[in-house]
Amino acid sequence: MKTQTPKPSDITQAWYVVDATGQPLGRLSTKIATILRGKNKPYFATNLDTGDYVIVINADKVRVTGLKALQKVYKSFSGYPSGLKEIPYAKILEEHPERIIQHAVQGMMPKNTLGRAMMKKLKVYTGSEHPHAAQQPVELSL
Repeated sequence: MKTQTPKPSDITQAWYVVDATGQPLGRLSTKIATILRGKNKPYFATNLDTGDYVIVINADKVRVTGLKALQKVYKSFSGYPSGLKEIPYAKILEEHPERIIQHAVQGMMPKNTLGRAMMKKLKVYTGSEHPHAAQQPVELSL
């Protein structure tokens, strides 16, 4: 048996809208990452971008379980001495709530050029409005 590799003409990309209201952050982001990678399609290939576009609305209403709202800290390190930045979850939720979902999904994507290309298909908005009505996205319930 031969492995079937999809051709670029076989790949179709759809648009989906996901409402993050009341969804747990981890479960929401795993399902989004699956759709972005294209693992939900029968012709998935690890070396091709076979995924779909995902629009996430109401990103500020996503929830975390347990004490994560108080204890979760996002860290970044510049590589220089004393270059460690620590930002608590509550501060990011106030200032840039869309970054919470982007960070969670990005951690589940491949760490290479293909993963960065797949992340460009993720659109996250804090309100219930989005500017992608022309693409006719399909409502996706997770």
